[in-house]
Amino acid sequence: MFTNTSLSTPAGPFTAIDKNLETPTISAPTAHLTQSRNLTEKLPYWLVNVPPSQWPAECPAFLRDLPAKSIAILSTPDAEYKRQDWETVKEIVRSNRIDLFQRVPSELRRYLEFKAHIVAQYGSIMRFMVKERLRWGDGDADDLTPKGRPFEFDEDIRILYNDWPYGVEEGIVHLVVWTKFELEDDPATDDLTPQARNEIDDYVTRTFRSRMPAEQVIWFKNWKSLKSVHAVEHFHVMLYQPDMEFVKEVTQGDVPMTARF
Repeated sequence: MFTNTSLSTPAGPFTAIDKNLETPTISAPTAHLTQSRNLTEKLPYWLVNVPPSQWPAECPAFLRDLPAKSIAILSTPDAEYKRQDWETVKEIVRSNRIDLFQRVPSELRRYLEFKAHIVAQYGSIMRFMVKERLRWGDGDADDLTPKGRPFEFDEDIRILYNDWPYGVEEGIVHLVVWTKFELEDDPATDDLTPQARNEIDDYVTRTFRSRMPAEQVIWFKNWKSLKSVHAVEHFHVMLYQPDMEFVKEVTQGDVPMTARF
């Protein structure tokens, strides 16, 4: 009986196909995202969301000595930021956790740069607001003397867009109601007194809820510790999917600074 004693043909070299079976293929977009994330994680906060061609040699002055919350926001890539939807916004206001509002990271950077620019040009944010945005005078204390009691005269009130709105979803319009009169706080709670809260709510009802569904209107007033403009009294109003002609009417055609800077 004939027996084949020859050795079997040795296996061929490990081919590219074989390698693909053992090493998963990473698609180009996935690889790009992975590389981008790894790069972002190594970047200092003052370079995140900035194109490499625009990287400064050192941290800009307007981004130095920031609180931890701001640094954490600036360290986040815009692509990873989740905008707050209407239900979240309502819950933040209902629970009075106003500190949970924050801006889109790149918008926070622009806002801080804008503030530095305004202070250098006008001396203070307050002077800029009174003179250029509210058109109430040159920014002196006398320019903010009210004509009457809270909400008695329209000339003591001005409704404008929030120049640098929080990072909320599209369709939420963020306005600020500026007043020459004081909205009284309770020193013990750093919050509005019941009387001031009722006065604001009545005004919001007359001005906004009378023109659109009440459930699409909310308002809040920042705690003193969270205010970006301390010298001029104001509170915030957010409208969910309002008629933009109505917004144009109440703001007198205002255009926010974020669209102009």
